Amino acid sequence: MTVPETTATTTAAAGETPGRTSGEASGAEVLRPHAEDAFAAELKALAAADDRPRPARWRLSPWAVATYLQGGTLPDGTVITPKYVGPRRIVEVAVTTLATDRALLLLGVPGTAKTWVSEHLAAAVSGDSTLLVQGTAGTPEEAVRYGWNYAQLLAHGPSRDALVPSPLMRAMSEGMTARVEELTRIPADVQDSLITILSEKTLPVPELGQEVQAVRGFNLIATANDRDRGVNELSSALRRRFNTVVLPLPATPDAEVDIVSRRVDQIGRSLDLPAAPEGLAEIRRVVTVFRELRDGVTSDGRTKLKSPSGTLSTAEAISVVTNGLALAAHFGDGVLRPGDVAAGILGAVVRDPAADRVVWQEYLETVVRERDGWKDFYRACREVSV
Repeated sequence: MTVPETTATTTAAAGETPGRTSGEASGAEVLRPHAEDAFAAELKALAAADDRPRPARWRLSPWAVATYLQGGTLPDGTVITPKYVGPRRIVEVAVTTLATDRALLLLGVPGTAKTWVSEHLAAAVSGDSTLLVQGTAGTPEEAVRYGWNYAQLLAHGPSRDALVPSPLMRAMSEGMTARVEELTRIPADVQDSLITILSEKTLPVPELGQEVQAVRGFNLIATANDRDRGVNELSSALRRRFNTVVLPLPATPDAEVDIVSRRVDQIGRSLDLPAAPEGLAEIRRVVTVFRELRDGVTSDGRTKLKSPSGTLSTAEAISVVTNGLALAAHFGDGVLRPGDVAAGILGAVVRDPAADRVVWQEYLETVVRERDGWKDFYRACREVSV
């Protein structure tokens, strides 16, 4: 016996999200809108211009999904902003995987936009990025499979009405894209509950003697952190069910500066922070410091450096600059200066107070102090480092 499929809207107009109800807050009031809401106009324009074949229940063709992530200009002049700045082939492989029966695993060090890419892929493919399981050390099996409404269960016993579907169960029955974040943080026995879902495309409900079978359009995007290897390593059986795509760190300083600038601008607008047109120099300094300490060598290749224990990721650079922009707006003249980012850099670099502080002080005195045009940056960092 098969559990009846949940009714799904497969012909919804672009910009509408099936299976979701809007809250009371308007889009302008939401602190962080979902991707399908924040970029609804772009998704609608892409859907209107997209005349290529679409897999079952996809809102866009694979070509349009890749264009949504990497940006471009449509024939009508609509500009699609880049969501991911990186090799196009990586995006194409990820999108193509979702068009097959293989699940997608986005792997990389912290801060390589795995969650960001996962959200935007789900938004472009299914129009709904909220079918999400957040992986933690305490994620229970019910979050992956299903739970129960215990009031209904005690009153009437096991029944379909008492069953509480997980995001994955909903995605299976509605033919949509589900997401699992930080897969390697989830306990191994809970991870393995995905094996039947990914291999047999079915989710047994033994309490009811029934099962939920995945309909066409269902797939899964998982993310995993390189730094979490050995925490809850994926079994070989589960890893075989995924196509793995590794998201690299930005290849060049200019690419990383571009990523940080774009995201800071987006976040700043959502927080009503003033634009910082003169802040590009400080953004480039933050990126330079992070890249040099991360790589263990100065940008000119002449001086080897010790690397701190932290990741110094692009995401952390975005956080440092955003916080600096807030300081400049509320306690300065609105112009991003070295003193606005110095404390944030110190907090990102010095995670281990003993070992990392030595690394930072050595970098500050041997590299920053001697660099032309960085005297004000050196003084600001010295002030917060004492």
